[in-house]
Amino acid sequence: MADFDSVDYFTDPSLVPDPHPYFDHMRAKCPVAQESHHGVYAVTGYEEAAEVLKDADLFSSLIAVGGPFPPLPFAIEGDDIRGLIDEHRTEVPMFEHMVTMDPPQHTYARSVLSRLLTPARLKENEDFMWRLADSQLDEFLDQGKSEFLADYAKPFSLLVVADMLGVPEEDHQQFRVVLGAAREGARVGALDDDVLASNPLAWLDDKFVSYISDRRENPRDDVLTSLALAKYPDGSTPEVIDVVRSATFLFAAGQETTAKLLSAALRVLGDRPDLQEQLRADRSKIPVFVEETLRMDAPVKSGFRLATRATSVGDVEVPVGSMMMFCPGAANRDPRRFENPHEFRLDRKNFREHMAFGRGVHTCPGSPLARAEGRISIERILDRMLDIRIDEEHHGPAADRRYNYEPTYILRGLTDLHITFTPNP
Repeated sequence: MADFDSVDYFTDPSLVPDPHPYFDHMRAKCPVAQESHHGVYAVTGYEEAAEVLKDADLFSSLIAVGGPFPPLPFAIEGDDIRGLIDEHRTEVPMFEHMVTMDPPQHTYARSVLSRLLTPARLKENEDFMWRLADSQLDEFLDQGKSEFLADYAKPFSLLVVADMLGVPEEDHQQFRVVLGAAREGARVGALDDDVLASNPLAWLDDKFVSYISDRRENPRDDVLTSLALAKYPDGSTPEVIDVVRSATFLFAAGQETTAKLLSAALRVLGDRPDLQEQLRADRSKIPVFVEETLRMDAPVKSGFRLATRATSVGDVEVPVGSMMMFCPGAANRDPRRFENPHEFRLDRKNFREHMAFGRGVHTCPGSPLARAEGRISIERILDRMLDIRIDEEHHGPAADRRYNYEPTYILRGLTDLHITFTPNP
């Protein structure tokens, strides 16, 4: 058994395949426990994580992405560091994106997306998803096998967000190439090599600056115009770059996390023929299946907050300037909240209480999108693939599976998933 008290959560590769024994160990010690290498408080309890996430004034999102890396650009001084945070905010990675913002800046940035993520727009996007799921499956279905991330999860999640943001369909292939979701052979002649070699996120910013600027000068009856003409709550007009950053963050975050959800769901289907048959027999269980996949394998492994003042979380005293690490995967398997938390169960009564999408003002704005992507994908995959199995050539026999996960403490997701199936065109 690993010595979890000496393991460095942030760098030790032994925790990548399965971090849950570590989470269980930390929670058993205390749901709010300071790890020994970087002084970060690991919040592994459900109620304690909710407490941190719901108080945006007491716990700043300044360090939401990197946690202790890089270190803070200022020394902790005094008993209230909100002024220091405001003064040094632009020195922190990703300061320009809403994930690291605090109210009221976060409120303004998020309001731009509210113009986009309307029930009517989500319904239109769902209609696109049904068509996209079939066209994506058509690319590889006749082969009877697939590397599911490359063939389906990545391109599907990318193009769903592209459609939600109003990217013209004639540009979809270009997005697939630049953002690494093009099928094999599709890159040839699609874009200049210098574009492919450049920073894809910078390319994304440039692309949306072009879209938004054009729609402000030449409004049309389309989604991009709606985004371009969005106002802040006080009626003022955002700078073009601020609209772009809201859009591109949704793009990057939505694509990445949903691809992880879809691949986690297919891994369960391949590993659990019994669950696969239950879903085939009763499609009404698919939404529960998606939620339980999110609970068991939350795509976000760790997020971070900075204590702006001395406080307590649970029964633990937390000094001013403390770095708090909330772990959705740990909270989602807190036995105080979820009965038999390590079991995947379709009869779980409180399945919607998981924290895969966070809590508080930073609750994922794209959660309705992700849920629809999961539900629609599983529906069409079950329709068109029979006898879905994990490819033993790549992942080993059922008794000794080998899965590779991305080596990061921030996100949890498979690097590849090889499946076999019987096509059902």
